Amino acid sequence: MSLIRKFASVGGATSASRVLGFVREALIASVLGAGPVADAFYAAFRFPNLFRRLFAEGAFNSAFVPLFAKELEGSGKDSAAKFAGEVFSVLFLILLVLTVLAVAFMPFLVATIIAPAFADTPDKFELTTQLARIMFPYLIAMSLMAMLSGILNSLRDYFIAAIAPVLLNITLIAVLVASLYIELDGPSVGIGLAAGVVVSGVLQLGMLILGMKKVGFSFKPRKPRLSPSVKRLLTLAAPAALTGGLIQINLVIGQIIASQQDGAIALLSYADRIYQLPLGIIGIAIGVVLLPELSRALRADDQPEVLKLQNRSIEFALALILPASVALAIVPEPIVAVLFERGKFTPETTEATAAALAAFAIGLPSFVLIKVFQPAYFAREDMRTPLRFSFVSLIINAGLSLLLFPIYGHVGIAFATSVSAWTTALLLGGTLWLRNDFKPSPKTLKRCLMMGLCSFAMGISIYFLADYGWVMFAESGILLRVILLSALIAIAMLVYFPMAIMTDALDREALKRSLARRRS
Repeated sequence: MSLIRKFASVGGATSASRVLGFVREALIASVLGAGPVADAFYAAFRFPNLFRRLFAEGAFNSAFVPLFAKELEGSGKDSAAKFAGEVFSVLFLILLVLTVLAVAFMPFLVATIIAPAFADTPDKFELTTQLARIMFPYLIAMSLMAMLSGILNSLRDYFIAAIAPVLLNITLIAVLVASLYIELDGPSVGIGLAAGVVVSGVLQLGMLILGMKKVGFSFKPRKPRLSPSVKRLLTLAAPAALTGGLIQINLVIGQIIASQQDGAIALLSYADRIYQLPLGIIGIAIGVVLLPELSRALRADDQPEVLKLQNRSIEFALALILPASVALAIVPEPIVAVLFERGKFTPETTEATAAALAAFAIGLPSFVLIKVFQPAYFAREDMRTPLRFSFVSLIINAGLSLLLFPIYGHVGIAFATSVSAWTTALLLGGTLWLRNDFKPSPKTLKRCLMMGLCSFAMGISIYFLADYGWVMFAESGILLRVILLSALIAIAMLVYFPMAIMTDALDREALKRSLARRRS
């Protein structure tokens, strides 16, 4: 399977999850709007996600995968299964202790980390504490799932791990539909959503266990002990997890600051959901596939293959993310209105969410480039360089957020996030270039320039079209709004893709081969 087809496999599965995520968010927006229950739910959900990404994405996507792949390639399945069993037991013990402590001290954590400003509203504070306590065990299921995902990815089975998050959205959609049917009040809906998060975690873990059986790989948990291989993993995972943790701390800092503005946390969460769609389809697909592929190429000392993987990944990423970023920055309001504006989600909420979305969109290409550059460090077992750059990003994000929030409110936080992400991407890519670990080919540089020009031309066309038709759009019902937005998207594609193909911004030969495979 080619690299692009692997990206497409993961991206397709992730896109299914993201589309259902939109349905979920639209229902939440309709039922809860940007009110206190929505604020409490998103604030509480952020906390287990912080640790999930710290343990799962930080530690295992960066440290576990290269070590497991090396064990699998060098010593065979039995040795890899032994290593997996040792890691599983130690990880489970750490997660269990962390969960017990977090649940016990949750009021303190809400008051100091999750949303300090909620203390001024006792009902919101109590609900946030209750929801966070219910949801925190989700961390155990998701972190163990991340480990199983790393194993499946190393065995080159990418689809099952990518499709599993669909279960979270299906579960929460079911909860929301049921709550509408039996007419639950806001706090009860929040509790139902929190319980649904935990149930979905168990279901996702179960799917991954079935996936392991499908590929014929199994391991037995062992007595927790710090074997040499586990010590090596922890040595690599600590800075890697801290790197991922710093990225999440950036988000927590933004949440702490945003908690001073009523509804700001929910507004940022709704905007985040929209820009996460292209990021999920493209960025996560690249992150999932590229790390094990780079690890194999480096182990074989195949430097041409390493450079080819990186250049192809950048071309694939920017070909789709640049036009998406331009569109989200230029016409955010119609997108937000179609997706969310109904029920308690008012036109004023649409306007506030759209402003945050435009600010996030500025940083969208950098978020994807980080997904391309970080695996080059992790595959070489260099965890400290990304950690140092994450510290820089943290300082920039916190400083800009504090500076801009009093002036621009929640939009300032979104803009600070984008600036800090661009800083990280430039530092990661520039350092790889200086080390001769990555060098964009002349063809890749030319294609990226052409992609930028094609995206610019597309942006101009949809800006004037959207401006011309905005009055009609604003006064229309949902059906006509969907038709108008679909027409705008179609026109954008008709401008961008033919130009990109004619200028060779998109690889014409690869497209021909893809079409030939489809015909055959």
